[in-house]
Amino acid sequence: MIDAAPPPLFPHRHLLGIRDLSPADIKSLLDRADAAVAISRRHEKKTSALRGRTQINLFYEASTRTQSSFELAGKRLGADVMNMSVASSSVKKGETLIDTAMTLNAMRPDILIIRHASAGAAALLAQKVGCSVVNAGDGTHEHPTQALLDALTIRRAKGRLAGLTVAICGDILHSRVARSNILLLNAMGAFVRVAAPSTLLPAGIRQMSVEVFPTMADALRGADVVMMLRLQRERMAGAFVPSVREYFRYFGLDAEKLKVAREDALVMHPGPMNRGVEIASEIADGPQSAIQEQVEMGVAVRMAVMEALLDPRRNPADGVAA
Repeated sequence: MIDAAPPPLFPHRHLLGIRDLSPADIKSLLDRADAAVAISRRHEKKTSALRGRTQINLFYEASTRTQSSFELAGKRLGADVMNMSVASSSVKKGETLIDTAMTLNAMRPDILIIRHASAGAAALLAQKVGCSVVNAGDGTHEHPTQALLDALTIRRAKGRLAGLTVAICGDILHSRVARSNILLLNAMGAFVRVAAPSTLLPAGIRQMSVEVFPTMADALRGADVVMMLRLQRERMAGAFVPSVREYFRYFGLDAEKLKVAREDALVMHPGPMNRGVEIASEIADGPQSAIQEQVEMGVAVRMAVMEALLDPRRNPADGVAA
């Protein structure tokens, strides 16, 4: 992917979470992804980096954006990509994740991308298969490639991550995106703030090296980046907010709330957006929005991750340098 000296060998066989990565690992993946952006923007987008390799996308949760991003990334690298249709598979007939893992392992894929509603599903799968595993989101645990693409978006816009103030606002409790971003941003030297209703703050959030604010105005004051989160009503068992109208009034991003952030503050959202709930349309489509850039960076980051995990210098039997 890089014409000059090859990037350093990535020291991990799987990508299960940001917590497993060092700052050097994160920088290596972001540097690879920068090169992938250039590939995605040229006329001839396909490379042969993963020619002859097999990628299986195993999505137990619907996610058009993430699944299509991984599929496109694999195809741009020249891999053979298979999407498992879980809705019509044996899973619906009672097959367990371990059974599915053993079946897929017998097909000898090179990399498995899994999205699952249960935390730890990706780690369990990694123990049962002989190929690399990428966590595309497991319950409320982690979503490492989302945090990486967010970091790449910020770094390309601001030139750095260290020293920036990032405000993450909204449904922190149910958000694996928030968790992975907090881990990554702290590792890379950014200052992280969170703002949410008390009902949408997880226990122990203050132990994650973040500043917690009860209002958007306090959290956004002087922020370099404002990262809004989707209100994940499908994960809520009970009433966490009085109404979406009240939620938007206090925790939705509009022009008035954004005024207290830095004039050049970057506005982000992992998608899909609920306009008028988490973010006003004028902000989502405005000049400070990096939401479309996030989508583009998602393909580049996933290309970088798969290329790093399937580096030909690695011994496929044990995941270390040959």
